[in-house]
Amino acid sequence: MIASVVDLNFDLASLRQAYAEGLSPADIVREVYRRITNIDDPGIFISLLDERKALNYAAALGPYDATRPLWGVPFAIKDNIDFADLPTTAACPDFAYTPSEHAHAVARLIAAGAIPIGKTNLDQFATGLVGVRSPYPIPRNSFDAAMVPGGSSSGSAVAVAQGLVTFALGTDTAGSGRVPASLNNLAGLKPTLGAISTRGVVPACRTLDCVSIFALTVADAFDVFTAMAGFDAQDSYSRPTPIGPLTSPPSAPRLAIPDAQSRLFGGDTLSEKAFMRAVEDAVALGAIVHEIDLTPFFDTARLLYEGPWVAERHHAVRDFITRAPGAMLAVTAGIIGNASKFSATDMFGALYRLAELRRSTAPTWQNCDMLMVPTYPRPRSVADLQADPIAPNSELGTYTNFVNLLDLCALAVPSRFRDDGFPSGVTLIGPAGQDGALAAFGARLQTHSGQPLGATRAPQPPLALPAIRALPPEIELCVVGAHLSGMALNGELTTRGARFLRTAKTMPDYRLFALPGGPPYRPGLLRVEAGEGHAIETEVWALTPEAFGSFVDGVPAPLGIGTTLLADGTRPKGFIVESEATRDARDISHYGGWRAYMQEMV
Repeated sequence: MIASVVDLNFDLASLRQAYAEGLSPADIVREVYRRITNIDDPGIFISLLDERKALNYAAALGPYDATRPLWGVPFAIKDNIDFADLPTTAACPDFAYTPSEHAHAVARLIAAGAIPIGKTNLDQFATGLVGVRSPYPIPRNSFDAAMVPGGSSSGSAVAVAQGLVTFALGTDTAGSGRVPASLNNLAGLKPTLGAISTRGVVPACRTLDCVSIFALTVADAFDVFTAMAGFDAQDSYSRPTPIGPLTSPPSAPRLAIPDAQSRLFGGDTLSEKAFMRAVEDAVALGAIVHEIDLTPFFDTARLLYEGPWVAERHHAVRDFITRAPGAMLAVTAGIIGNASKFSATDMFGALYRLAELRRSTAPTWQNCDMLMVPTYPRPRSVADLQADPIAPNSELGTYTNFVNLLDLCALAVPSRFRDDGFPSGVTLIGPAGQDGALAAFGARLQTHSGQPLGATRAPQPPLALPAIRALPPEIELCVVGAHLSGMALNGELTTRGARFLRTAKTMPDYRLFALPGGPPYRPGLLRVEAGEGHAIETEVWALTPEAFGSFVDGVPAPLGIGTTLLADGTRPKGFIVESEATRDARDISHYGGWRAYMQEMV
């Protein structure tokens, strides 16, 4: 084994560079199995693909092909997701079966060039957030074996954190793709419901289940997401979800955080300090932070385990319970058995209550671009779970249980460690379809934190965020003034469903004026002769044709809409001003943008 392979980080950037320089996927596969042997944690994998078969997958790739986004990338699969070469157990040996085909998500990854390695351990039937509810050996938390690894996707998280594979698949119904991520210093992407097909996944709550992704970096997780996402007509819960490349985040994203009464850490000051440092990092990146009351979100969370949704878990395994009574772990059987407490009438009552909560939480997204919460209140020990198998598990779901019920997307982001050296983490949450916006800011937040990759102690690779464009039939709109994110009129865009795309400067052919009269949010952008202008900061947003028409109809004279020449080479529609209106206006071009001018005015 050559030293370069032994020392190689398994993040996507490092792998792609190594492959471009001539490294063989077979060398990577052999290194994966060497690392698995050396880590000596029998709890990570329930079953491993024979190394020779993994080498066959590598050989089938042929010459290096950069057009296949995951060419030669090793990955692991949570053992409630079908992979035709190995049994699916859901961490229950009596339930095991050998699938005839790969899950839809797994098939897409293999088609993209990824190399499967094995099936990872989990809380039985994905019922838990702790990672210790398994008849197999328990995966060791990658930082402290005394602490739980997090669940239900425990093995997947530990496999990535220890540098055994580049990414791993989990599932997420109530936080199973996020809690283990933050307990092991990883990115955990919980996609919009239906963006990734769940065909071939053992259901937990089928209406809420997602296939999730664990990776060393946010950018890697999003790359995997884009390769795996796609509409599946054979999955009745799949839905078309536009997925673009990772975008640039707003220059001043509006970030809501829990207010003082909603910040729940179980008395753990180390976790609270770590979260507030993450908030400081967000502010340093330009975020505009305000606090909100999370009570309606917490009320939603209680529906999941205190309400009749447990009956959906029972529905998923009722035939197995009849066929093999007593085969489940006692704690799993006890939780699922609670389904008998609820009637169909209770279910409808809960659905009505959920509709009310969705309505009451919806205004949140008019005033913020994303919500940032702690991923977990405090780490819990294996001893805690031995003493009480229920309460610590419930506590870990404080900030995760409501997300899928409210049809939100979420992203666990590694953030600054606690003062005791244990990883902390935050979760960014947004409306369905905003996965790219969360990942864009999350990638910057992870980079700013400066934390190493997983438990490997390797430094993060440089971050590169490509610009994102509108998706047909959307229309790009360039804004320069009070419609910028976080400013007074931005709501005129967000209430029309506009999507933030990117920040960009104009070509140096413009002058920016503060127009006289009215409130101080009347900027005017005027194109002038080449060499007589400035490069002005802008934001580009995407609107549907209907929303664009509605917006333009409200633009008052002397402003109008024309074509704006941007330095990134694009030509979106944008605000212009009649030259006559600038006669008595103040030329503020030297500020470089409206935001800088307004900051001076304050």
